[in-house]
Amino acid sequence: AAGRYIHKRDDWPGPLDPNFLGIGRCLTSAAGGYRFLTVRPGAYPWGNHVNAWRPAHIHFSVLAPSWSQRLVTQMYFPDDPLLGLDPIPNAVPEGARSRLVAAYAHDVTEPHWALGWRW
Repeated sequence: AAGRYIHKRDDWPGPLDPNFLGIGRCLTSAAGGYRFLTVRPGAYPWGNHVNAWRPAHIHFSVLAPSWSQRLVTQMYFPDDPLLGLDPIPNAVPEGARSRLVAAYAHDVTEPHWALGWRW
């Protein structure tokens, strides 16, 4: 949750989360739905320019039945103050940008355990 990846080139001094492997896999239901549990990521600095930070986000790689069909994207969280400063979501046309942001979903939140989000 400190924005740190288990990767030899990640030199951010934030603590590693021993419960976060950085990757997961799930299959969708027949209707295309999915569900997974993870830690909410943190922001982290990147070397794009001075004082550049990435907003909290989760990477997705979505594969169709044929492995040759793939969508790579990122999901962001609402009200993140860094979202408007990040060039990646800002490269998406303004009318479509909201599709990159998850919405809090109380009906899938698990009491005393995990907040639920829909995307």
